[in-house]
Amino acid sequence: MPIEDQPQYLAPGVSRREVWSWAMFDFANSGYTTVVVTAIFNAYFVAVVARNEEWGTFAWTASLAVSYALIILTAPVLGAYADAYAVKKRLLLLSTIGCVLFTALLYFVGPGDLWLAVVLIVLSNFFFTCGGNLISAFLPELARGRALGKVSGWGWSFGYIGGLLSLGLSLAYVTWAQGQGKPAEQFVPVTMLITASLFALSSIPTFLFLKERAVPQPHVSGRTVIREAFGRLGETIAHVRDYRDLARFLSCIVFYQAGIQTVITLAAIYAQQAMGFDTGDTMFLVLVVNVTASAGAFAFGSIQDRIGHIPTIALTLGGWIVMVLLAWMAEDRPLFWLAANLAGLCLGASQSAGRALIGYFSPDTRRAEFFGLWGLAVNLSSILGPVTYGLVSWISGGDHRLAMLITGIYFIIGLAILMGINVARGREAALRGGTISGAAEARL
Repeated sequence: MPIEDQPQYLAPGVSRREVWSWAMFDFANSGYTTVVVTAIFNAYFVAVVARNEEWGTFAWTASLAVSYALIILTAPVLGAYADAYAVKKRLLLLSTIGCVLFTALLYFVGPGDLWLAVVLIVLSNFFFTCGGNLISAFLPELARGRALGKVSGWGWSFGYIGGLLSLGLSLAYVTWAQGQGKPAEQFVPVTMLITASLFALSSIPTFLFLKERAVPQPHVSGRTVIREAFGRLGETIAHVRDYRDLARFLSCIVFYQAGIQTVITLAAIYAQQAMGFDTGDTMFLVLVVNVTASAGAFAFGSIQDRIGHIPTIALTLGGWIVMVLLAWMAEDRPLFWLAANLAGLCLGASQSAGRALIGYFSPDTRRAEFFGLWGLAVNLSSILGPVTYGLVSWISGGDHRLAMLITGIYFIIGLAILMGINVARGREAALRGGTISGAAEARL
């Protein structure tokens, strides 16, 4: 991270240490995605917990779908509540405790413990996703508008380093355990403790140094917290015509993130079921891909601020389409490795770019709420894409290549929707948002 030029990109009053503490949360929580969702526990769930039954992949995707459905029901209201009472940081702490706790409890999941695994995955992923939405809502408070892409890229790039550390520690343990002749049901649970511990320790700087700059919004006496939160959300939906480019981008996110979430959720399963990788091979693959993803997030953060939000996202979606075709065609490991690293490059870039554009389209007084809507779109995609893959693989009798090819359709749809977004108009709507929000509050 180029420390020496940070101040010109940061909002007034924001220190380098505070930006680092914000990025440390991406560093901390990335281990959950990397180890639990992408590299280790997902394959363990299918092979050991579900005993390699044909419905195993669908059961995994359905479990995640339940957690994302809960997020869809709660994220916008949670965001509205966080804005109204200026409690993003407090809610972030609660979500962190929840994710760490339920990830650690995955240690007790063994062969055939299907329902225990399902419950713990639903809960841990719910709290993980809540935290991701909340930490993202701090971004517009830390960076100047012209540098949202750069600062978002720093955070996402740093996050992949955290994922690397968690996966690297887990890989070291797994390699040792396999050398001792231990089966997966003995060494995979320990990686859950490693991941939970690293998440807890690495997030400490965030809660020590990150500031809650939001101020409580005016409240109406006699209204409950839930009623007021729904009232604020209702006002946002009522004024959605004033944020038409935001609404279009959210629909774009639903589709292209459906493809991304499929790759994140099922990468290890595809590697083992379609390409014949074992646990160690898969972990090493994901470790290398995380390096590529970190480089992509860092590099494209600067590129985005230079060439624009839409061209950057369009470039990454083109890369995703090529990646799907390469993975579908791959019969040997070199071509699959190429596809996997292209996915990593596009993953870091597209995730960072999407978060920055949402921040660019968000009014100052509704940041957490609009990032809650972003979370809603991402989580809807997290149901749509992986469940489609799971159903196709189940119905086709385990044809993972066909399921991967169909995933590419979501990137094509997302690219088509993206072309209709006007960034300047969307930014103007965000700048008018303060006036709109003030009028709305007066009516509440």
